Amino acid sequence: MGRITFITGGARSGKSTYAEKLARESNKKVAYIATSIAFDDGMKNRIKKHREQRPKEWKTIEKYRDFDKISEINEYEQSEILLVDCVTVMLNNLMFYSGLDFDTCTVEEVDILEKEILLEVEKLLRLSSQKDMIVVSNELGMGLVPAYKMGSYYRDIAGRINQLVASRADDVFLVVSGLQIKLK
Repeated sequence: MGRITFITGGARSGKSTYAEKLARESNKKVAYIATSIAFDDGMKNRIKKHREQRPKEWKTIEKYRDFDKISEINEYEQSEILLVDCVTVMLNNLMFYSGLDFDTCTVEEVDILEKEILLEVEKLLRLSSQKDMIVVSNELGMGLVPAYKMGSYYRDIAGRINQLVASRADDVFLVVSGLQIKLK
């Protein structure tokens, strides 16, 4: 059974930098699971910068769902440790591509979607049965309550996902201003 290290914190807090440092220090073959989608120039630039800061020998897997099929990917098979960056971006994609209109949908529809999302997170966490994992996620619960429905649903679901990942993790770190606080 692999170990799960969970790293959370605010935007631009240094989460990814710390996760990459831990992966480098492991001296293991790394597969970087990138959950983002290059949907505009800003995101394309952000992805480019992330790629440039990673070691060239790390393999990248661009995936935000269907983690039960990841064993079919060569880069996964060759890796010893998985770095997942990031769970909240994965959540964003799953919500955005769900087809729900969050301004008009019912709470029951959101509950069904959340169950589907939690299943994806479970599939992701099952990968730790084979390999060590470093999982990055944003901490959203310290800010203002979003004024729009989708933002509120997003924050609430992200909070529950983070609680799930933290409960399964062997080590949990909160990153603030580039400094790490070990929580578990």
